[in-house]
Formats: sequence, structure tokens, C-alpha cells
Amino acid sequence: MAVSGRKQRDLLGSIAAGSTEDFDYCCEPCLTTGQHVEAHGFCVTCQEYLCCNCLDCHKKAKLSRSHQILRKCDFDKLHAMQQPYNECTEHCSIHRKEIINFYCPSHHALGCKDCIHSDHRTCKIEYIPEKCAGIAEDKQFDDVMQKLDEKIKEAEEISKKAKRCRSDLNDNNKEIINAITDFRKEINDCLDSMQQDVLKYAKGIKSNTHNIVQHVLDKCGNIISYIKSLQSRLRSSRASHQNGQVYVDIKRSESTLKSDELNEVQETLMNTNLCYSFKRNVDLETLLSTKKLFGEIVNHPRNEATKKTKYVDNLVEIQDINVKTKSDKMSCNITGCAVINMNKLVLADFNNRKVKLISIENRLVQEEKVLESAPWDITAMSQDQFAVAIPGIEKIVVMTTDVKLSCVNRIKVDRECYGIDFNQDCLYVACLSPPSAIVLNTKGDIMNDINLSFLNILTPYIAVKNDSQLLYISDFENDRIVSVSLEADIKDTYKHEDLERPYGMLVLDDGSLLVCSSYNGTICQVREDLKQVKIMHENIFRPKSLCFSRHYDEVYVGCRSNQFKVLSTK
Repeated sequence: MAVSGRKQRDLLGSIAAGSTEDFDYCCEPCLTTGQHVEAHGFCVTCQEYLCCNCLDCHKKAKLSRSHQILRKCDFDKLHAMQQPYNECTEHCSIHRKEIINFYCPSHHALGCKDCIHSDHRTCKIEYIPEKCAGIAEDKQFDDVMQKLDEKIKEAEEISKKAKRCRSDLNDNNKEIINAITDFRKEINDCLDSMQQDVLKYAKGIKSNTHNIVQHVLDKCGNIISYIKSLQSRLRSSRASHQNGQVYVDIKRSESTLKSDELNEVQETLMNTNLCYSFKRNVDLETLLSTKKLFGEIVNHPRNEATKKTKYVDNLVEIQDINVKTKSDKMSCNITGCAVINMNKLVLADFNNRKVKLISIENRLVQEEKVLESAPWDITAMSQDQFAVAIPGIEKIVVMTTDVKLSCVNRIKVDRECYGIDFNQDCLYVACLSPPSAIVLNTKGDIMNDINLSFLNILTPYIAVKNDSQLLYISDFENDRIVSVSLEADIKDTYKHEDLERPYGMLVLDDGSLLVCSSYNGTICQVREDLKQVKIMHENIFRPKSLCFSRHYDEVYVGCRSNQFKVLSTK
């Protein structure tokens, strides 16, 4: 039965061919080979739409040259005049001479009479000519078409994501190449410097030894010259019969012969080391003998890839996401946010005691969960897990987005926990009562307890440098950022008029920090050594928290507001 409009086979052919074209009538023989080609004719005898090539072949073949053919311009008339035809025209893929006339609901299988006889004897079979009457105008047809359209949209969305992944892969490969090149340059520079040091030392040895040898040569030359002058005077005095002078010159010569000066020069020469060689650095030789000397390509979990940032030179506001839901009783206060699974954001809404899940692509709140107490900060731990700091109950709650938002672990910390960050399989938490920073493993065991009693901190946030050796603490009450070692030593302190009531922080690739300067509504970039600040964005109402998506090149800012800010780094 030929029906105008896009049929199921047309849609499948379109997907198989990867075509974005859409025709009202498609060549049915071409569809059997997965090709999506526009029909330009219709065979009334075969009840089949044909493209130009198939139409020419149809006219030439002996069995079909006498068939009645309609051109494309008559398709609409044909559709109006056609009567429903309840016999299927498609041949069975197994028994090619037979027509498909049966359907087995138990096995979801279409087949001819031979298929039914051999494989479905005991099944309850539907006879297609009896079942298909009026199906083209039935709701089932529209439902299938709608679902196929939805499937196409789903495939297109996945295709978009795949293209973004391909772009990310290219960017990532460029970064790897740059990293390898930079590392090679560092190695070359280091080896060049080491080589120059050794060459300089060898040159110094040569120069010193050369001076000693030259001194011996000069000394021997002077002695030889002096002795020759004595010999000349002795000969001259004897020739002139000046015996008195001969006597004087003989005594001088005897004194010279008794002198140890020549022995001293010889001893100096003998004690001078003239034989040197180059001994290779054993450590470098060992490195050169290893198979993976230069480095290796390491696979990172997706959460690590999204946690890392690029170098950020600019922030441009592109959109606001409304994060207030119908069940919210108060305006939102997003005190924590994190990117997980590349395409999702999790937010800590302090005022409404909720964790909210947002689709980055759709910019919508997809799910929310009310907690037993107000959450403060939040950090990604893996592709589908994150940790929430809840100061009111002195706990860290580990949650998952797998299937739905749910709790998988509760860690009691016995102090008010505020800022939280995750790095190298450890949780770093900024706490009050007492003021401290604790390091926990994923089981909740405290690995390090850093005393911060010397700081006057109110609602602190924490950010961890990539090597996990330095912690950044936001000292809200004193308008400053403090860098602290794991031994509780203050390394640097940053305080500036552009930094007013700092909240959430984010460590960038170059070691600098993005900081929410809450009371003056700015996002600041503070240099790694905490010596300089740059205003990256202004006019944000009470910014509280920050997170970054490398996949989308976007920074997200949680505020004391129903609007969640989206800033582009491009």
C-alpha cells in the first residue's frame, strides 16, 4: 500500500543515509537498500513510488514495460483517487517470493505464510489484511510518526553531543601536544643549562691547568736564559784572561747549580693533574634507559576533566537560569554549585534547604531534593556523585544523580562544615567551632586536621591547589584571602579594596583564583601569589559560589537570587 507523506521506511532510510532532506514521496525500491531518494513517478500496477533511475529501469524491463506510470505532477490526484489497499506489497526477506501478510505479537515478528508455518505454529497470529483496514487514518499511525520524530530528535541531540565531544577531543589533543612540546622545551633548556655548567667547569679546569703549565714553562725559560748568560760570561772572561771575573762567575754558577728552584718547578708540574674525563650522570642514564622516560597519556574520570579550567582572560554574561521552583517557599540563595557528568549542575540552595539538579543544555531545573538542614557548599566527586557540606547538623552528605537524587553516605564531622572541595580522592572542608580545615578520605576518615584558630573566619570557603599542598581560605569578615599549607603555616594573605566579603573560589590552570567578591557584586581574578587582582565581571547581586564547565567553556555563578548566572569564557 503506497501512502503519501513520510512513511516509517522513509524515516529509517533517512536516518540510515544520514540525510537531512525531507521528501513527500520517496522511491520505495531505493529505501530497501537504505537510500533516501525523491520519487518522480508512480507505478499504478505495482503500487510503488519510483525515482528517476528506477523509473527508467521499470520502463525497460520486460515484465513491467507495459505498466501504467504516473508522473510526479499527478501524485496529489492519485492520492485523492486511491482506495485503501489492504494487501502488503513487501516481500519476505527470507522467502523472497512470498509477501509479508502476518504479524506475531508474541515475538514482534513480521513474516510470510512460510515463516508462520515454520516458526510460529503455536503463536496467536494477526493477519495483516484484516488488521490494517483504516490504519493510515488511525491514531496509531500518528503516534508512530510522532515517536519516530522524537527518535530522530533524540538521535540529532546525541549527534550534537558527539560533535561537541569531537571538538573537545581536538582541543584536548592540542593541549596534550602543547604540554608535550612545553615539557620537551623544559627538558632541553634544563639539559642545555646542565651542559653549559659542565662545559664551563671543564673550561675552568683547562684554564687553571694551562696557567700552571705556562708558569712552569716561563720559569724553565727564565732559568735556561740565566744559565746561558752565565755560560756566555764565563767564556768571555776566560777568553779575555780576566781570572777574577771568571772566579765570580764560577761561584755564581755553583750557587745556581745548588738552587732547588728547578726541582720546585718540576714538582709543581708533576703534581698538576693533566688527565680528566667526563662521567655521565647516573640518574640521567637511568632515566634514559626507561621505556616511559618522556611521559604517558593518562585517562582522567570525567569529573576531573570538568573540574579543571582553562586560562580565563574574559567573562561575558550570556544568560540567566531561573532556579526557583514551585515548591520553594523563599527566594533562592545558591551558596554552592558544581558541574558533574559534563551536562549537569548541582546547586546548594541554602534558603530553601534543597539540592537542585540542572541540565546545562536545557537550562532547566530537572530535579530537587529537600534536606534535613540547609546546605552550604557542594563539590563534585565523580561522574555521578557529589558531596554537600551541611553546617547545621555538622555533616557531609554524599549524594548521587544515578536514576534520581539520593543520599549514599553521611559523614559526621563534629563541627560546622562550610566550604568544601575535592581533589586527588580527598575531601577538603573549611569548618567553624573550632575554626579548622580538615582533610578526609572518601570513607570519611580524617587524614589531616589543620588548626585555623589564628583566623577570624565567618562562613569560610575553601579551594585546593592542584598539587593539594596549598589551601586557599576566604576570610569573609576580614575581606581577605589566605593561603595556608597543610602544616597550618600562612603562606600569603591578600587584602584589597576590590575584594569585599569574599565567598566562593575556583582555582584556574595558571594557579590564579576566581573569587566571588560578594558585597561589591564582582568576580575577581587573584594571582597565584595573592599579589594582584583583576576585575573579571561586575554588577552581580551578591555572588556566592562558582563552578566551571570545560565542555561548554562557561563559568556559573550562584547568587542570593533566583537567577543563576552563566558567563562565557570565550
